Amino acid sequence: MQTILIDVLKIPVDDPIAFTFFTGYMAMAAAAVFFLFERGGVADKWKTSLLISGMITGIAAVHYYYMRNYYMETHTSPVALRYIDWTLTVPLMVVEFYLLVRAAGAKIGLLWKLVLAAVFMLVCGYIGEAFTDGSKSHSMIWGTLSTLGYLYILYSAWMGEIAQLAAKSESTAVQKGVRSLAWFILVGWAIYPIGYMAMPGGWLGADGLGLLRPHDLDLIYNLGDAVNKIGFGLVVYGIARSESAAKKVVPQGAGVLA
Repeated sequence: MQTILIDVLKIPVDDPIAFTFFTGYMAMAAAAVFFLFERGGVADKWKTSLLISGMITGIAAVHYYYMRNYYMETHTSPVALRYIDWTLTVPLMVVEFYLLVRAAGAKIGLLWKLVLAAVFMLVCGYIGEAFTDGSKSHSMIWGTLSTLGYLYILYSAWMGEIAQLAAKSESTAVQKGVRSLAWFILVGWAIYPIGYMAMPGGWLGADGLGLLRPHDLDLIYNLGDAVNKIGFGLVVYGIARSESAAKKVVPQGAGVLA
């Protein structure tokens, strides 16, 4: 415990990356507790969705704890730890889409397609980032391949199977929820390619347009994780609460004067 406190005290006030690693860890942990405790206040069909939201932020909190320590010790990007985190949490995020439209007739095949697209996106991104030789060609090839997986998920959420199932559903809350999550995919997930292009050989890095520095990568990723993982969960929580409240059955005799 003493060692942990000493490490916290070492966080420099002028290092936004260290700051966001620590705040990201605390925010993810708090969100995980919130989602798991709130499972008891929603209808049974939404409990799995909130469980997954709690798992996403809980897994991220653990990894952020170790990434913070790694960064404080080495002042280098914890690439392997970050991709281990994403390999677990990003597929869980696309599972949320499946759970939202499952009642509208979504088949298990949709789930597998989304998960495979997410894994393909991450594997290509990891090869591009972890094994970079600093060349633009390496960054471009693997970044482009990674983007293909992203575009499939984006298409499915906005115009493809997910969007079509949501439109057929009789739940306004589900339709709004799918659209909100689709915006997270379009805008929130776009943060990650920007971070990717900050690395050596990236289009926005020192070897390209020179708009970003290599250490900006972690700052961008940290902000993106907080927005997307916690935001995803809050959207699902909002749907679960509104749907559960709308379908509450008034007890027999309630409101009748004695």
